[in-house]
Amino acid sequence: MTTSGSTLLQPDKDWWRGAVIYQIYPRSFQDTNGDGIGDLRGITERLSHVASLGVDAIWISPFFTSPMRDFGYDVSDYQDVDPIFGVLSDFDALIEEAHRLDIRVMIDLVLSHTSDRHPWFVESRSRRTNPKADWYVWADSRPDGTPPNNWLSIFGGSAWQWDPTRLQYYMHNFLTSQPDLNLHNPEVQDALLSVARFWLQRGVDGFRLDTINFYFHDKELRDNPALAPERRNAQTAPAVNPYNYQEHIYDKNQPENLEFLKRFRALMEEFPAIAAVGEVGDSQRGLEIAGEYTSGGDKMHMCYAFEFLAPEPLTPAFVADTQHALEKAAPEGWVCWAFSNHDVVRHVSRWGAGVNDHEAHAKLLSSLLLSLRGSVCIYQGEELALPEAEIAYEDLQDPYGIQFWPDFKGRDGCRTPMVWESNDPTGGFSAGKPWLPVPPAHLERAVNLQAGDDASVLAHYRRFLTFRKEHVPLVKGEIEFQVAEGAILSFVRSHGNEKIFCTFNMSPVARMADIPAGTLEALEGHGFASLMHEDYIELPAWSGFFARFL
Repeated sequence: MTTSGSTLLQPDKDWWRGAVIYQIYPRSFQDTNGDGIGDLRGITERLSHVASLGVDAIWISPFFTSPMRDFGYDVSDYQDVDPIFGVLSDFDALIEEAHRLDIRVMIDLVLSHTSDRHPWFVESRSRRTNPKADWYVWADSRPDGTPPNNWLSIFGGSAWQWDPTRLQYYMHNFLTSQPDLNLHNPEVQDALLSVARFWLQRGVDGFRLDTINFYFHDKELRDNPALAPERRNAQTAPAVNPYNYQEHIYDKNQPENLEFLKRFRALMEEFPAIAAVGEVGDSQRGLEIAGEYTSGGDKMHMCYAFEFLAPEPLTPAFVADTQHALEKAAPEGWVCWAFSNHDVVRHVSRWGAGVNDHEAHAKLLSSLLLSLRGSVCIYQGEELALPEAEIAYEDLQDPYGIQFWPDFKGRDGCRTPMVWESNDPTGGFSAGKPWLPVPPAHLERAVNLQAGDDASVLAHYRRFLTFRKEHVPLVKGEIEFQVAEGAILSFVRSHGNEKIFCTFNMSPVARMADIPAGTLEALEGHGFASLMHEDYIELPAWSGFFARFL
């Protein structure tokens, strides 16, 4: 079936290029039945807020049937809605309302692994002669009974779990309850493509593909080599995790994935104006892999990179170096940038230590993100400048945080409920006890307080997104960096004959920026109080300036 609302959108096949996508974590957006967990009806009720921002699409984190060991990223039925989120008709209603509001709907598909309660895995582990015996990654032990190789799980420990029924190990890149599918098996690929077709027929406009570079493993199960300490970083796993001690060249990033992505793209091409963004999790080759997966126009439309989700300080030089590295690694490709998501510390906290004006800092960061070449993901609450929540150990829900506490506190701090109303202890999220506590500091930034305040961070997001749409170079244009030294970042975005000069002061004190050669006309509507003088630009702390070349 196709929802009736799907016909309301203009069939623009290029809508994704430069699109702004708003990520919704359904458990924490809006609860309508008082159980303390957000649901699909809650998303539908709050879509007017999303529409008021002026975004192009929403990405909804998993809402499929799941035992919720990893809060939906462990799927036990790909073609149904978990009862805590509602029923399929609720999803159909959500799509219809989103399309009425001119918002496209992307859903989060987890194809690298399932829950161990998925019927496929129940069959696969039952016996070695089962028709689905080869649907997951099984291997015999070494002669001494130890795992087949040295591969590690992102959640800690070996990536192999012993199964006493089959007397074999199965592979799990994540929790032991998340066995990896064997995509070397064509039947598995066909089954996963059928899942995608099911949701396309229900009217979705695209997909966010979780852990897209984890789909295939090395058939020979070769050991990963050690990674030199000087090459380690915390882009995809916290520094306390030994996962960072290996170079992951055999447990993921396999060349066979390219052919499967082509099959996936061919399926999407059967439907009008569909797009997909793939999440690439790799600390050494992330941008290179993004380039491989988005080149040629026959695989992914765009990839979701981790460079700006890492803890490294955001400086002008780092921004320019990252964009240059992308251009080198992916000259044909397109990236989807994000500063925050459901897996990392919220960026206003991650980069906000010692910041003297958090609102101004948040406005600067949002405008910078929305001015870079690429598409953009905004994470719910980011438009309110919500800081990372401090969650007590006894309130933790995330198995990742429980495993590595206290050196790594997990992902619950960025997953707390959305705050709609300041005068309600749950922020208007639920009539019951929320699944995670709502910090009092978040209530002070609730939507109802910011919505009518023209100086608020929320107002700035709305204003800047409108400004961005008015200037096509900021959406789809090329980028050329002019200055990336000290606190000043300057670049030119160009599309056709139109060029926009952008400069940012990424510091807590006022600065001056050079005016580039050519005749400039200062633009208005971006929300910053910067000024262009005859031979310099006056930039207040944490601010930007935009001008058109005449």
